[in-house]
Amino acid sequence: MINLGRKEQIIILIIMAVVLFSAGYQFANKADQPVELVTLQSTDDLESSEEIKDVFVHVAGSVEKPDVYQLPANSRVKDAIKLAVPTADADLSMLNLAAPLKDGQKLQIPSIVEPTTPGQSMAQVTAVPVPMQGTPPTINRPAVPSVTQGGGLININFASLAELDSLPGIGPALAERIIEHREANGPFQTIDDLKNVSGIGDKKFEDLQELITAQ
Repeated sequence: MINLGRKEQIIILIIMAVVLFSAGYQFANKADQPVELVTLQSTDDLESSEEIKDVFVHVAGSVEKPDVYQLPANSRVKDAIKLAVPTADADLSMLNLAAPLKDGQKLQIPSIVEPTTPGQSMAQVTAVPVPMQGTPPTINRPAVPSVTQGGGLININFASLAELDSLPGIGPALAERIIEHREANGPFQTIDDLKNVSGIGDKKFEDLQELITAQ
């Protein structure tokens, strides 16, 4: 055993005290540091915090206030038509009023009575000369839109399921999709719009374009 003098013992105690004080000071500083708590946000919270964007739709045709309207994302076709105020001759039966709106969509509201020429209504009756006595008078009545137009063309805006099925390459399932697209998005503006229906590509459209009309 090593015999240390009093002076050596005091030095050793001082060194030990300094070491213990330094260790205690460092421990105390670490204990005082704030603990950061990381919380994970649930998927439901993320979905609820996302901003729901509005949709912009163009309403035209037989309405009193044709314009572009801004509506909530979960709005339906009937909501946009209500804002545009349909006219008395608007034919809403051609539209699917319960269909959800899509951003950038155009709603063309058809009319029950369409004008034949600018400024002349189909409801107008053309005057005819007075016939000879004994001959019943003849009145030129306005033409009613028909499915089959001159030249045997089928109007894709009015054709029934059976009439669409009669077209080459159009079966019952594809004919049903054409009608559903027509009800959800309104009448086809041109026959080229038929290519927006799922299942009708450029090749099939080439076989149909000489047999159909949208007017």
